Amino acid sequence: MAAVTENVSLPDIRLLAAAPHRFMFFVGASNVLMAMLWWTVWLLDARFQWFAMPQPAIPAGWMHAIIMQYQVLPPFMFGFLLTVFPKWMNLPALSRWHYVPVGVGLFGGQLLTLIGLFGFPHLLHIGLMQTTAGWIAGLIFLLTLLWKEKQTTWHAISCATALSLGLTGLLLVLAYSYTGNARLMFAAIKFGSFGLLLPMYFTVCHRMLPFFASVVIPGYKMVRPLWALALFWCLILLHLSLELMHGYAWLWLPDIALVVLTSYLLWQWRLQKAEAPALLKVLMVGFAWLPIAMSLYAIQSAWFIGTGEFILARAPAHALFVGFFGSLLVAMVTRVTRGHSGRPLELGRVAAFAFIVIQITAVLRVVAEVLPDALLWQGVAGILWLLAFVPWVFRSSWIYLTPRVDGQAG
Repeated sequence: MAAVTENVSLPDIRLLAAAPHRFMFFVGASNVLMAMLWWTVWLLDARFQWFAMPQPAIPAGWMHAIIMQYQVLPPFMFGFLLTVFPKWMNLPALSRWHYVPVGVGLFGGQLLTLIGLFGFPHLLHIGLMQTTAGWIAGLIFLLTLLWKEKQTTWHAISCATALSLGLTGLLLVLAYSYTGNARLMFAAIKFGSFGLLLPMYFTVCHRMLPFFASVVIPGYKMVRPLWALALFWCLILLHLSLELMHGYAWLWLPDIALVVLTSYLLWQWRLQKAEAPALLKVLMVGFAWLPIAMSLYAIQSAWFIGTGEFILARAPAHALFVGFFGSLLVAMVTRVTRGHSGRPLELGRVAAFAFIVIQITAVLRVVAEVLPDALLWQGVAGILWLLAFVPWVFRSSWIYLTPRVDGQAG
C-alpha cells in the first residue's frame, strides 16, 4: 500500500460538515477544553480565593458532573454512532442535515450553560434545553435506523438504550431546574454515570476492541460473546437501582461481579504479541481501568457496611471518569480520527503524550481524595487534564478542518 503524506492544506471550516465524525468530534474536542477550563479555575479559586467566583444557580460540583456527562462526552458518542450505525446495519449513510443539528445543539447548549454559570441563570436553563433538543434529534435519527434495519444489531440496541437513559437523566436535570428538588439532580447524575456513559463505553469496547485487534494482528481470535453484554446490562442496572435507593451497603454485589466480568474480557482480549501497535495497546490499557474502578466501588461498599463511611469518597468515580472514560476517549477518538482521515493507524506523539498524562491525572485524582489539602490536588489534576488535552485537541481539530490525506471524500 502506498504511503500517505500529511496534507498541507489550509483549514476549511466547511469540511466539518463532510462527515458526522468531523463535526461531532470537533464539537466534543471544543467542549472538553471549555468545560475543564471552567472547572479547573473554579477549583483553584475555591482553594486560593483568587477571583471570589460566586456559586452558580446550580451548585458548581453538580454542574461539573452534569456538563462532563451530558455535554462533553456525548458529542463524541453521537459522532461515532451516527457514523457506524448505517455501516452496522447496511443502510445508506446519514446526510449533514442529520448530524449538523445534533452538533449545533450540543455545542451551543454547553456554551450557553457555561456562560450561565457566571451569573446568568436564564442562559444556563436555555443551554440545558438546547442540549436536550440536540440529544433528542440525534436519538430520533439513530432510532429511525434501528427501525429500518432488517436484522437485529444488539450493539446498536444497547447504544440506543444507553442514549435513551441519558435523555431521562437530562430531563431530570431540567425538572430540577424548575423544582429545586435535589433528589432529581442526584438521580440525573447517577443516570449519567451508570445509565448512559458506562453502558455506552462498554458496548463500544465490546464490539470494537476485539475487532480492531483482529484487523492488525494476524490470527487474532475475536471474542465478544453477547452473553457478556447482556450480563453487563443486568449488573449495571442493578448498580444504578441500588444507587438510586441509597443501597450502598449492597453495591459490592453487582460491583464484584462487574470486576470479574470485565477482567475476564480483558484476559480474553489480551495482546499476546509484543509487536502489537501502540494504538491498540492504549485501548487495552484504557479498558483495564474499568475493573480497577469497579474494584474501588466494591471496596467502598464493603467498608460502608461496617462503618457507615465512604472512605474513598469520589475516588472510585474518578477512576471511572478520568481513568476509564478519559483514557478511552483519547485512544478511541484517535483511532477513529486517523482511520477516517486516511492516515496510518498509529498512536502518534501528540496522542501518546495525552494518554500518558491522562494516566498520571487519573492516579492523582484518585489519591487526591485521601491526601491532605485535597482541593489543591484536585486543582492540579484539572491542570494536568488541560495539559493533556490542549495539544491533542488542536492536532485533532486540524485534521477535522483539512481534507483526507488519501484524497478520498469524507
